[in-house]
Order: sequence, then structure tokens, then C-alpha cells
Amino acid sequence: MKEPKGNNPMGRMWHLYKMGGITPALASMMGSSNAQQMAFIRSISREQRKESTLDTPLSEMEAVVFDLETTGFYPYGGDEIISVGGVRIRGGEFEEAEPFYRLVNPKRRIPKHIVELTGITNEMAEKGGELMQVLHDFLDFTGRRVLIAHASGHDKQFLNSALWRTSKIHLTHRVLDTMMIAKWLDPKRGEYDLDSLLESGGIEITERHHALHDAVMTAKLYFSFLKRILGRQILSLGDLYAYLSRH
Repeated sequence: MKEPKGNNPMGRMWHLYKMGGITPALASMMGSSNAQQMAFIRSISREQRKESTLDTPLSEMEAVVFDLETTGFYPYGGDEIISVGGVRIRGGEFEEAEPFYRLVNPKRRIPKHIVELTGITNEMAEKGGELMQVLHDFLDFTGRRVLIAHASGHDKQFLNSALWRTSKIHLTHRVLDTMMIAKWLDPKRGEYDLDSLLESGGIEITERHHALHDAVMTAKLYFSFLKRILGRQILSLGDLYAYLSRH
């Protein structure tokens, strides 16, 4: 005989989810630690939706420049995040804060070419953190800051997939893409990959395809772009978004 909905644990959990009480429903099924992490992630998302950053002066804007390494290019096709790196900046300078770097256990084998590209072996990844814990720590590190990445579409897709699977939310932070900025500033140049832009900008290339190193190099690239942006009298985040939307 089918159990009545009122006595069905999954039915109660779904009812609580619809009513906004997902954490109590999941606490017994996932463990209180995971439920607390989910509650924190969801609270950051709610607070971010309330925050208007468009009037923020670019010269004072607090942001996190970040990068992900992944097992492939398809977050909705089985690929997973294997590392997250980020640095805090304010305007055109690094903040005096510890950078963020975590390995993530993808719960699947890392393809050989990704191991060779990133240097992250399966043995290293197996010792990495759980995805929800790393997301919790990264959002704690980020707070309400703007996010900056190079070719951000890849990173946003993976973050959105991970946030939805773990916490049923999407990324609500504003994101700036240094590739889009480069295309706007130099529309006639032929290549906009990170290596080419770093080389032409005279920025030392340290260790590519390492999430933290890439984040640091992307931050330096953004600093060089910021001087040019401010030189065009584009002073706020909203102004910059308006100009980028036209190109």
C-alpha cells in the first residue's frame, strides 16, 4: 500500500522545500553539517540579490578574481570542478588577504589529458574537499564582492551547475569577463586567449592551468585594463556594463 503523502519523508521534504524550509527537511537526510552549508550558500544568494553594485566606483570596487579547473567542458554532461582559486582585490590593487585555493573531489576519474594539463592527479583529487564544502568556503571568501574571470562563461556554467545540484540556487553575483573587456578595448586584435593577452601586456606567465596562478595573472591583466577604462572616463561598474553591452 502506498504511504500517505503526509507520512512520506520525501513528501514532507518537498513540502518544506516549496515553503522555503529546505534546511530542516534535509538535515536528517544529509546530516546537519551539509544542511548548514546549504543554508549558508542560500543566504549568500539572497543577500546578493538585495545588493546593488552598479553605482560602485571602479576605483574602489571590491572583487574576487577567480578561476576553476574542471574535468572537461560539459558541466551538464558529467564533468566536474576539480579546483577553485581566487584572490581579493580592491580597485586596482590586491587586498592584504590570504588567497583562496581548494582541490575538489570530483567523484569520478580525471581524464589523462586534464591530469597533464593541470597537474592534478586522481590521487590528489581524491583527497580534495566535498563540492558543497568548497562552494561554502568560496562563497564565504567572496561575500558580496563582484566576480571577475577570463572567458567567464565556462566558470559561470560550472558554478551554476554545482550550486543548483547542491543548493538549488543559481549564481547571483555580478560577473566581469576580462576577455569581453579586452574585445571592447582592442576590437581589432586577433587573439583574446589569456596567454596572448598576458604576453602582450607584459605580465609574467607563471603556472598556467593552475586555478590560483591563473586567478592572480587574470587580476594583473584586469589592473592593466582598469587604467585604460578609467582613462576613458568610465568610472562605475554600471557605466562599464553599459559600454560592454554595446560590443
